[in-house]
Amino acid sequence: MRVSGIGAAFTLLLAVACQRQPRPSSTSTAQEPWTEAPADVSHGEAAVGTTAAPAPMDPRAPAPAAGRLAKIRFEVRDARLTVAPGVVYEAWTFNGRVPGPVVRATVGDTVDFTLVNRAVMPHSMDFHAAQVAPSRVYTNVMPGDSIHYRWVPEVPGVFLYHCGTAPVAMHIANGMYGALIVDPARPLPAAREFVFVQSEFYTQKAADTAGAQQLDWNKLLGLAPDYIVFNGIAHQYADHPIRVAVGEPIRLYVVDAGPNRVSAFHVVGAIFSKVYVDAVAAHAWEGVQTVDVPVGGGMIFETRLAEPGTYPFVTHAFADATKGAVGMLEAR
Repeated sequence: MRVSGIGAAFTLLLAVACQRQPRPSSTSTAQEPWTEAPADVSHGEAAVGTTAAPAPMDPRAPAPAAGRLAKIRFEVRDARLTVAPGVVYEAWTFNGRVPGPVVRATVGDTVDFTLVNRAVMPHSMDFHAAQVAPSRVYTNVMPGDSIHYRWVPEVPGVFLYHCGTAPVAMHIANGMYGALIVDPARPLPAAREFVFVQSEFYTQKAADTAGAQQLDWNKLLGLAPDYIVFNGIAHQYADHPIRVAVGEPIRLYVVDAGPNRVSAFHVVGAIFSKVYVDAVAAHAWEGVQTVDVPVGGGMIFETRLAEPGTYPFVTHAFADATKGAVGMLEAR
């Protein structure tokens, strides 16, 4: 029997949905109505947990810098970190965490930076907010060695930093990245501020550690990540929603570390009153629904949540949201 185009499309949709959320009864047929929804809220792509316990990675932005000298010291260390429920990954880290610590400074400040390499291979640092000669300061630091230099941020915004040692994709995919906020000389209006770094993990079982995962280089080159995450762990802010107040101004600093996927950033049930595009904090788009944050880029999103409830935030590339790039804002 020949199936019509509409019928075939419906059959495919039903098959995908059933694969994601098993039917309640093994004896159910395709014609029976559904009795359970695949997630707690529309566009959730993950079950909604509780705000009773905090997420493993605190998304709150650090306070603006108090002085004019920001002293930063990073140690490169290898570490085993959880990147999804039950998934432990052999990561390369700044200060033992993925992403690395959020750095914050103000235009005109002096950033005094030291990188110490406690790992077994060369590493380096690339600050996207710095305007310096890479050949002078983004040089490889050998195991047991360090580098120290100063620079002055001149452009406000939110920026990526990452290891720049070749192959760069490998170092980023293994966890060597983070966010740097550069505040304008005239501060932005007060708001609740959060930082989200989107990134990807390409995994395979590590040969020498029981149960741990490591980088699959062929998956990376084939653009086939197993997990796309905010702040290093798949759907952690769905498991642990972020509590905010109804109507309060919210500012989201979003950085896309990649190494491959664009983040089509969107908050379900909200419209962004302002989006500061990439690094230009003096100019903003207004009344925006979704904005692509490019790989290696960062943007600042401002919004308010109109009424009590749960508001998912996602990359609107929903294959990637399904793989973990989803969280929840809980407005009360």
